[in-house]
Amino acid sequence: MSQSLQRLLSLLKRQCVAGRAWVVAGLLLCGAGAQAASCSKPLYLTFDTGHMGVAPFIADVLNRQNVKVTFFAANELTQVGDGSLGEHWAPWWKARGAEGHAFASHTFDHVYWRSDLPRGSWQMRPSAGPNKGQTEVWTSQRYCDQLQLSNTRLEQITGVKPLPLFRAPGGKTSPSLLTAAKQCGFAHVGWADAGFLGDELPSDKFPNALLQQRALNNIRSGDILMAHLGIWSRQDPWAPAVLEPLIEGLKAKGFCFATLKDHPQFKAWTR
Repeated sequence: MSQSLQRLLSLLKRQCVAGRAWVVAGLLLCGAGAQAASCSKPLYLTFDTGHMGVAPFIADVLNRQNVKVTFFAANELTQVGDGSLGEHWAPWWKARGAEGHAFASHTFDHVYWRSDLPRGSWQMRPSAGPNKGQTEVWTSQRYCDQLQLSNTRLEQITGVKPLPLFRAPGGKTSPSLLTAAKQCGFAHVGWADAGFLGDELPSDKFPNALLQQRALNNIRSGDILMAHLGIWSRQDPWAPAVLEPLIEGLKAKGFCFATLKDHPQFKAWTR
């Protein structure tokens, strides 16, 4: 941030302390505008749900680093309590909403696309919910209902309207599935190759130090980054060990962070 902008923000803050309430709106707008103007290398950090065991630590890091992210939520099995969108975790989600993070659907039952079938249907397999592990034939209406169910639940517990976006579990889709989702108002979000942060890889072959250095070397401006709120199979958890030094390292290289509502590919769609 330039010295002139810093002086302006300092002046506005002093005016607010002096009780001139009309300046508050200006301070917020100037602060947001200064941040946007000073950031020419945006990144879009996203988290999919998982076992939630590291979720409190991730929230602490994001708060400490003043980083806003987009969460893609499904009602997955967790280490503690009910599902990740259940009552046990509702206060956690509500707090993230109050902090200004964005939310989107990951399908409610974490449903994997398996293959296309004739007449606009698909073989699908939920990894959560009452039909967990069963391969079923799904119609477009059933899939759209799954996408909306996550967003409805997110809005219920956070008070924040989720974005009309989704991420298919495993990133597995087909053109016909993406078309059907768009017809019911949802655009799909993948991730950049360098943005695959590797937290679901085996830690014996991909230790945290390697994943951190690889990300720092390869991530480029505009990339969508993807990690999880806990991976069952990883022995040495990626978060929070890698998350904070990665954010600090990316900031040192001039990167900043934004939610997907500001991503150029999705800005018009989400608004």
